[in-house]
Amino acid sequence: KKIMPDSIVYTDCLSSYDVLDVSGFTHHRINHSKLFADRQNHINGIENFWNQAKRVLRKYNGIDRKFFPLFLK
Repeated sequence: KKIMPDSIVYTDCLSSYDVLDVSGFTHHRINHSKLFADRQNHINGIENFWNQAKRVLRKYNGIDRKFFPLFLK
């Protein structure tokens, strides 16, 4: 899925996300060692989502890529 140029992406300061800075959309970083959240913007919601998704999906021992979005719903 292609990210549109007017998208806003929030990440922590992991250097792997540096590539996002040249992708043509707004990239906000939150440095957890200095600040937990920037106003209402934080990444704990998406981290919590993926932790729960991984826990639920683990019982399937692998999911076909084309069906993955259906499992997330």
